[in-house]
Formats: sequence, structure tokens, C-alpha cells
Amino acid sequence: MSDESVVPSAAAAEADEPAAKPKKAKKAPAKGKGADGKGAKGKGAKGKGKGSSSGGISIASHPRARAQVRRAKGWSGLAGFGIGAYLSFKAGIPFQLVMLRAIAAGIALYMVAWACSLTVWRHLVLAELRAMSERHDRARAAATSGSTEADKNPTSKPAQ
Repeated sequence: MSDESVVPSAAAAEADEPAAKPKKAKKAPAKGKGADGKGAKGKGAKGKGKGSSSGGISIASHPRARAQVRRAKGWSGLAGFGIGAYLSFKAGIPFQLVMLRAIAAGIALYMVAWACSLTVWRHLVLAELRAMSERHDRARAAATSGSTEADKNPTSKPAQ
């Protein structure tokens, strides 16, 4: 059964109705979406993507973290595949099952490495933020203490 047999054509629907009903106004597009209903970022933008404008700190926006997480995922996926293939081959399993187990091991190790690297980098990014905040606080304290000493001692001459 095709869709055409279920849904009558527009001309047949207009002929059956004695009086034309007023057309409903179109709904306003959802917040942050254009007139076509797609995101403001362009065609098919689903997620936040790189460099989201939320203003928060993220591992994806940290240049070293993003590169090292990708590197860890890649190498661990390859290592998992190789280890899984080697162990399965040594067990005397048929080739199709060797490859299936190798792929499964690669995916599993990929996910484990992803979770571990995100955890490590989450702590590293927070430590970097704390260190930056402490440096900023020390610089601010030094700047305010330097200006208050000059204000307290009016006889000292300003440096030229």
C-alpha cells in the first residue's frame, strides 16, 4: 500500500469541503533556529561542535588535551585490535572470529582509553586553572600593595 492511496490529494480535499477554512499561522521557529528549522550554525548542525560558545571550560576546547585524547584513543584502539587478534589467533579460532574478537577488543580498549584520558585531562585542566588563578591573585596583590605603599608614604618621589 503506498502513501498516495492513504492520503487524498489536495485538490480532492478542497472539492469535498464546502467552505475554505482559514489557514493557520506558521509556528515561530524554536529559539536559536532559523526559518528552515535547522540550527543557526548551518546545515545539519546537531551538537555543540568544536569551540562551543557556552563560555565554560571544556577538555575539547583545550588544544593539548584534545590532541592527546585523540592520540590515546587511536593508539589504544590499534593496540586492542592487535592484542585481541594475536590472542585469538594463538587460541586456534577461525579467521572470521579472530577478526570479530579483534575488532571488539579494539573498540573496548578505545573506550577505556577515552574514559581514562578524559579523567586525567579533567584534573590537569583544573590544576592549570588553579595555578593561573593563583598567579593572577599574586599579581593583583602585588599591584595593590605597591600602590598602597606609595599612597602611605607621600614623601617618596615617584620613579621616573
